[in-house]
Order: sequence, then C-alpha cells, then structure tokens
Amino acid sequence: MVIKILIIVFLLIILYSLGSALIFLVKDHGEGDRTVKRLSWRIGLSLVLFLFLWFAYQMGWIEPNSGPVRVPVSAQPAEPE
Repeated sequence: MVIKILIIVFLLIILYSLGSALIFLVKDHGEGDRTVKRLSWRIGLSLVLFLFLWFAYQMGWIEPNSGPVRVPVSAQPAEPE
C-alpha cells in the first residue's frame, strides 16, 4: 500500500510541475528560464519514478497486472522448435 501511495504522490508532483511550467510559459511570454526549470524537474522526476518502478519490480515489491483480457493457455501460440 505504501508503494501505491508513493507512486501516486510522484505522479501528482509531476503533474504539478507540468502545470506550473504551462503557467510560467503563459506569464513569461516565452522569456525567462522558469519554464525550462520546471520541465527539467518534470523529466527528472519521471526518470526517478521509472527507475523506482523498475527497482520495485526487481525486488518483488510490485507485480505487473495481467490486464483485462485473459488468454487461455491452450490459445497461446506454440513455441517454435
């Protein structure tokens, strides 16, 4: 449960950074470096979140979901020999 909360917090911070970059872009009329700094933070946070997800998967803390469509074992194609 802690992992899910951490992921949601990271996503909210990334969205905040993206929104504030948009506001600074409109306010500064493309001049100044506040927009670039916010977008750089967004890229950095996204990279950290991706690496954390990979690390959590490798450690076994999270598992991928099989998705909404379940494929029966008999319907899967045979492996080439």
